[in-house]
Order: sequence, then structure tokens, then C-alpha cells
Amino acid sequence: MGDIRRRGAVALGITALVAPLTLALGAAPAQAASCTTQTGPYQKKVEKFLGRPVDGKQSAADCKAIRAFQTKHGITPNIGYAGPVTWGVMDLMLKQKAVGKNPNKSGKCPVGKGRIACVDLTLQLSWIQDGKKLVYGPVPVRTGRNGYETRTGLKKIYWRNIDHVSTIYDVPMPYSQFFDGGQAFHSVGISMWNPPGSHGCVNMTKTDAKKYWSLLKKGDDVYVYGRKPGT
Repeated sequence: MGDIRRRGAVALGITALVAPLTLALGAAPAQAASCTTQTGPYQKKVEKFLGRPVDGKQSAADCKAIRAFQTKHGITPNIGYAGPVTWGVMDLMLKQKAVGKNPNKSGKCPVGKGRIACVDLTLQLSWIQDGKKLVYGPVPVRTGRNGYETRTGLKKIYWRNIDHVSTIYDVPMPYSQFFDGGQAFHSVGISMWNPPGSHGCVNMTKTDAKKYWSLLKKGDDVYVYGRKPGT
């Protein structure tokens, strides 16, 4: 999601995850009656993820827990069904957590360019490194959905606007740092695991977007690689 206002000429066309992921379920939904009694194809895996008894059979308590997770992360329909979308989010969380403090283990993000912001679309992670030194992250991000993919390759931050508002979608994009046309790092007020994704921007939590704002500057490199699940 995102664009830049055109002025004159057209512009260029986890630390959080190092610690255990917070899997608090949050408030239980008021309408428990809308919970499904159906056992989903990923029932056992979802039960295990949520710390429920793993019997592969849907219960009222299972449904309540699954539905709360779905509500927290914007997964619809939030009826407590252990389906592929819900398990896909959980599976991604587990893979992100497994990365630990070495997000560039594969060496795919360049280490010879000094300070650079890396975006791994496959794992939906971003971090800042300086050479081989990890400066910040890795942190979960939310990148472009199918049809609006975040473009891959080596780019540079060319424009920053701390209070940007999208002229296409008319929504605020705080701490925007544009690196490829209308695609930018910026904060959003929804879960990083909210499917299906952004309109191309790299969505971040406010805390992480603010940190990126303080650590990066115009002209810094950004490297985007991989492929977001489902695109």
C-alpha cells in the first residue's frame, strides 16, 4: 500500500522475534454461538500451537481459542475453524521464531554495502544490518498481497515523510520511507499476520517503523528478495 504525492516532476516511478513470539489470545469473542463445531484439516497442529489438548477433535474450548486467535490477527471468517489460512499464519510465526538472531544465514542480503535494510518476503521478516553485523531485528512485516507484490531487488531509500497520507487509499502511512516508486516502509495499526497482505508496501508495527526511521536515511540501500506465501 502506498504512493507519494507528486510535486513537480514524478518521483522515482525481530528483535521482537528473537524473544518468544507473543501468542496471547486476547479478549474472547462475545458471540461464542457463532463458533463452528466442525473439525478442521489442521486441527491437531492448531491445537498444539495454541497449547490446547491435542486430540484432533473440535471442542467448544478449542473453537473459542481458535476464534480468538483469528480475531486478533484479522483472519476471516473468524468462526474457530482450523483451516489452511489459520494454520498458514501459525506456521509462518513458527518459522519466523526459528530464525533467531541470524536472519541472513543464507547470505542472500548483501553484506558488502554497509548499512542496508533487508526484506525476506518468504519469511515476512525484515532487519537492518551493517556488513555482517545485525543492527536491528529481525522483525515481522506485512508485504504485498497477490497482484500487489512488493517488488524484489536492490533499491535505495529516496524519499521520507514521517506523516505521509496515501493519496490513492486515503489512509495514514506514518514513518514512510519510500524505496521503489510508491512502495515504502511504514507503520500500520493492524496485525503483521493479517492476511492477505498490503498493496505493496512493507507494513510494520509503530515501534519497528519508528526504529527504522531513526536508523535509516535517504540513500540507504534496501534489498528485497524471496516470495511471499500465496503470491
